[in-house]
Amino acid sequence: MRAERAEKSERAERGGGSGRPVFALFRDDWGIPHVRAGGARDLAYAQGYVTALDRAWQLHVERHRVLGTSAAFLGADSAGWDGLARRTRLADTARRCYERLDAGTAAWVAAYAAGVCDAFADGVHEAAPEFARTGSAPEGWEPWLPLGVWLSTHLLFAGFPAKLWRGELTRRLGADAVPLFATDGPGTAGSNGWLVTGDRTASGAALLAGDPHRFIEDPGVYQQIHLATTTAGEEGQGEAATDVVGLAVPGVPGLAHFGHTGQVAWAITNAMADYQDLYRERLRRTGDTVEAYGPGGWEEVQAHTETYQVAGGEPVTVEVVETARGTVVVGGPEAGPLPGEEEDAEAANALALRHHPCVSGRLGFETLPGLLTARTVAEVSAAVDHWVEPVNVLLAADTEGGLLHRAAGFVPRRPAANRLGPVPAWEPGNAWQDEPEPLPEAPAATWADPGLAVMANERGLAAPLGTEFAPPYRADRIRALLTARTGWRAGDMAAVHTDTYLASARPLLALLARVDTGPLGEPARRLRERLLAWDRHMAADSVDAARYAAFRAEVVRLLAAHPALAELTGPGGPAHADGYPPVFRPWLFATARIAYALESLLTGGPVAEPDRLTLVARALEAAAGEDTGQPWGALHRLAPWQAVASDEEWPAVAGDHDCVLSTSSLPGVTHLFARGPAARYVWDLARRDDSLWAVPFGASGVPGDPHARDQLPRWSEGGPVPVVTDFARLRHVPLPTPSDRSSAR
Repeated sequence: MRAERAEKSERAERGGGSGRPVFALFRDDWGIPHVRAGGARDLAYAQGYVTALDRAWQLHVERHRVLGTSAAFLGADSAGWDGLARRTRLADTARRCYERLDAGTAAWVAAYAAGVCDAFADGVHEAAPEFARTGSAPEGWEPWLPLGVWLSTHLLFAGFPAKLWRGELTRRLGADAVPLFATDGPGTAGSNGWLVTGDRTASGAALLAGDPHRFIEDPGVYQQIHLATTTAGEEGQGEAATDVVGLAVPGVPGLAHFGHTGQVAWAITNAMADYQDLYRERLRRTGDTVEAYGPGGWEEVQAHTETYQVAGGEPVTVEVVETARGTVVVGGPEAGPLPGEEEDAEAANALALRHHPCVSGRLGFETLPGLLTARTVAEVSAAVDHWVEPVNVLLAADTEGGLLHRAAGFVPRRPAANRLGPVPAWEPGNAWQDEPEPLPEAPAATWADPGLAVMANERGLAAPLGTEFAPPYRADRIRALLTARTGWRAGDMAAVHTDTYLASARPLLALLARVDTGPLGEPARRLRERLLAWDRHMAADSVDAARYAAFRAEVVRLLAAHPALAELTGPGGPAHADGYPPVFRPWLFATARIAYALESLLTGGPVAEPDRLTLVARALEAAAGEDTGQPWGALHRLAPWQAVASDEEWPAVAGDHDCVLSTSSLPGVTHLFARGPAARYVWDLARRDDSLWAVPFGASGVPGDPHARDQLPRWSEGGPVPVVTDFARLRHVPLPTPSDRSSAR
């Protein structure tokens, strides 16, 4: 009866005669939207409409971040980003990328934008209190904006500011110091992903699971959604039917990163590839023009000024300069030499960013429609052949036993020096070559562990494409857990997702074991014994995990204060250097860099071994003197980013940076964490409705909505919620009208 009522309601909805594309909205018990429409473009429209229905405030913020106008209602904290968005010409790049799409993809993206516009016209945003709190209102949603949202979300994803850090490190400590800090640091996004073939599962079909690690934002950066067409061929000959469930990026149509069509499933992690370059530029102003010194001498460049508003502050004016290499992100024509450069004819006074979408007008959105209708790993691979940015490692499996493990994206071919730091713009040998780097692929027959593929940002498949990779701890631990048994089921994967073993504690504990106990006080001796006997699990209820974290924090602080590292951490350190915009400070913050390079700095580097032992002993005494007896969860709590901050109390969560449950605090700075699993998924190729997933908060981005926080307890404890794709098991929801804007929830 429920299915019959839903079908009648859906038929009635189709007869509305509004002139808009027609679609039907369903929800499951967790409020997750399930959308059904007649064809691909109607479905894109529906996805845009429903995203605005659930995430109106989030879309509003994202639009203004693309345009560089978010500080006008969010205040000074957003001013740095707005300046970067304007200097990198995000909106202009998005427009050009949209204009270069093929006609079919452009129409599909435009349909999504139209859905957002119509939802705002229907007043769906009035349910979100943030609009009233900030005195703002939604505006139009241009067809190119989804590409802008993607660019905005991923501009810093590859971490080009790390090249600023490496340059400062080389200048202050020498080139030998760079490898000591070459690790997945606080400004880099990572992920876990693994594929278990049918040989190791109970069903005989593959399981694909993982979790993307990003800065946790509220509302969440991923949106659970189910997209289906009712018929094929409605909008043209040969159009394939769509029935796909996955994690979307709000503001972007389709399912770029994680999806399951019933016949094939795919997932990605950050390849840690290097595909953005910084060029040292010499700029000068000649009359009304700006010139840059390139390989052929002085050349006129594009330059203009823009002014943006800051709520509660003065307007900010920036000069937007684009050379033949790229857009200037540091310095300008009137700026002095870059940090560390002498005032002479050879000095550069600006840095220009070069990245492929800005250069070519290509972003890779042609991939997205193809993924929605893929049925095999070959079709997934063919779709991602068009992909540009960011560069990812992809896993996929299908119901016919097909397996895929490859890199996807565009990595420019250029000299090795470009990957390490800023290079002179005037030297022709630093230019990009015509052909990109070849993308590696690993056929299943070559996998090191038969029946198993793991990707966790380590130096593996994508090693030829990058410079810095994550330590191998997460990847090694996932492999160890998965190879320990067979007969895996979807529900079993929670034990992998939530594993808290901290293998990276080994070097510090090894040094602790060598500390002379004679001079130690009795509390320090007891703490030492406890830490050496600790099981190395960062469990939320573990007091010893909290003691280890407190001890480690003292070690980081003492290392940061050591004279050998004073060039990095003192008042004149990189984070305080004149000339770098504040938006780059997370990459230049030396204490955080020291924390994530702890293993290297405790086994080598500029701090001599006797000093390390002394330092560890001092840290032990300090930690013992401040031992509160609290468990790790009392210290290690979620601290998500919110455009408009709330006074909510966030949950305690287990894990740590190098655990599989990667919840990254900043040792030596804070035990709170803002980066971790932005979603979890388990795709079951035997039966899609046995799949599982979770997001940090819920399906709704509206505060107070029943589904705004209902997944938070599950997420914080590691428990997923079921994937439901059978429309007969779902609740059909009438679409809102201006007089009834809350009915769709």
